[in-house]
Amino acid sequence: MRDRYNIILLLLFLALGARSAAQLTPDKIHGEDIVGHQQPIPYLNARPSDIVWCTMIWKTIDLNEDFNQYIYFPLDQDDRSGKKSLAYVIWEAMERNEIPIYEDDELKVPIDNQWFIESYTKADTIQLEIGYDEDDNEIYQTVIVPKHFDGADIYQYYLREAWFIDKQANRQESRRMALAPTKDIYITLKTTHEDIYMGHAALFWVPMQDPSVRNVLARHMAYIDDQNLVAQPSWDYVFVHQYYSAYITRESNRYNRSISHYATGQDAIIESARIEEKVNSIGDDMWEY
Repeated sequence: MRDRYNIILLLLFLALGARSAAQLTPDKIHGEDIVGHQQPIPYLNARPSDIVWCTMIWKTIDLNEDFNQYIYFPLDQDDRSGKKSLAYVIWEAMERNEIPIYEDDELKVPIDNQWFIESYTKADTIQLEIGYDEDDNEIYQTVIVPKHFDGADIYQYYLREAWFIDKQANRQESRRMALAPTKDIYITLKTTHEDIYMGHAALFWVPMQDPSVRNVLARHMAYIDDQNLVAQPSWDYVFVHQYYSAYITRESNRYNRSISHYATGQDAIIESARIEEKVNSIGDDMWEY
């Protein structure tokens, strides 16, 4: 009887072991993927009647800053580890029509996703010099150059935030309202064929409070710590908790102007810091409301 009991236990142990092994291979440790199952972080509901102060802040996230490097990398869209930069997360969601995009930061002018993709990736036609004819005249050939989206071109993001005081919750809060990947703009001089840098411009604006956008950001991880995969936050977490370095370029005002319209150089940096300090001090002094 004891031998029969031991055999049953052995068979049960082997069956459970085989089941566990099936769950752990080829790339799982507990039957589910380590990442990709997060949900958007819930916000506390803010009633309009409880908001006693609000302002809009525009910021720029510069990916050249060391702290923001994790937003820029990896550059390979088809990274075998599954890692994706923020640029590719947004672009691929837009390609699949999972998220809406807009022309403006106030999210009033929608853009058709397919139209934008076709316009952005439309091939260029250039005249390529290929040699000389018998009379020593230059010979040109028309060449079609295909275009595609490259996340490595995205060095900055524009961001619009809403900052407000909720008297019911008795605290200052903020929300990320709109985000835009930007791209450097160049023009080519016809005389010298030299590329002249003209600045950077937003490709499109993403509504950060839209549930579809927040779901996409929550499903993808921001790989901040290469040493611990479990500790990686989602992109939704990054924006909710403002885990990035950014500088203020504009505050809502009656003239609808940015800092660059009235200050440059060191003065613009000082003005940006002044606005940030003012917004934070209002939160510290909210008992006055």
